[in-house]
Amino acid sequence: MIVIDASALTKFLLKEPGWQVVEEALKEGTLSIDMVIKETCNAVLKRYRRGEMGLEEVDSILLALKTLCGAALKVESEAAYVDEAVRFALEKGTTVYDALYIVYSKAKNSALLTADSIQARTASNEGVKVSCIE
Repeated sequence: MIVIDASALTKFLLKEPGWQVVEEALKEGTLSIDMVIKETCNAVLKRYRRGEMGLEEVDSILLALKTLCGAALKVESEAAYVDEAVRFALEKGTTVYDALYIVYSKAKNSALLTADSIQARTASNEGVKVSCIE
């Protein structure tokens, strides 16, 4: 299974360019840390606050997210990875958010699916196989 981050999951849920790549990964089954839910919800909230969507669309997206969790997306607690992610972020100059996905991918010996080119480059430099949605 491939690890998916919030940037990729958000592309899928909002049907942004590249969402079909995420759909294919979800069909095969994906893994992530529970932070993916909070980050994705925050991305939806930002779009709502900018007037890019209404409450009905927000509700629909949240329902889709809940449906994915436990089915096509297996979510695990990030707690076990925080210490290593903080050390990684300090050493590599990245965010803890990005570091968590990278550390998790390494721990699971899985590729990382992201739409974040900076995170993709950092992960690749650490030997993580990366699929970056442009």
